[in-house]
Amino acid sequence: MKRRLYLAIAALATAPVAVLAQETPAAPVNPISASEKGVYGFVSRVVVGAAEKMPEENYAFKPTPEVRSFGQLVGHAADAQYMFCSVATGEPNSMKDIEKTKTSKADLVAALKDAVAYCDKAYASMTDAQGSQMVKFMNLTLAKLTVLSLNTAHTDEHYGNMVTYLRLKGIVPPSSEKQSAPASK
Repeated sequence: MKRRLYLAIAALATAPVAVLAQETPAAPVNPISASEKGVYGFVSRVVVGAAEKMPEENYAFKPTPEVRSFGQLVGHAADAQYMFCSVATGEPNSMKDIEKTKTSKADLVAALKDAVAYCDKAYASMTDAQGSQMVKFMNLTLAKLTVLSLNTAHTDEHYGNMVTYLRLKGIVPPSSEKQSAPASK
């Protein structure tokens, strides 16, 4: 009787482990770079979405005189994309001063989309092994994936600024829009 009880308890205890083992998805080949790419993908989409949602007449808007205008934020985000991603790829930074040279919504949105496309290539081609290679960045020696992570964080930081500007103008930011309900089966 005791033996059957122990066998029953052992069977019940191992059943959830077997089920969990079957449901756990296989890790991607490059889990660290794939994870960073995923986070960047979300952040870059909402930044571009914010730039597209703000009306042209509000691109000069500054909540206070001491801060960047909305358009300058878009230009700064574009400039930074080139800076971070060129360091991570080892390429020269070919685009500079978007913040200071472009003022129209059309030009700034296009520049931001181009910068995101440039970084998309950097994230897409990065492997975990390549990401562990060290590079110089702002007098620091960092792993390439750390530089890309800083890009993601910097982009997200300025998305937060953009959200405030959008909300001050009564506009719902992209990350707060209602998601469509999943289709029922």
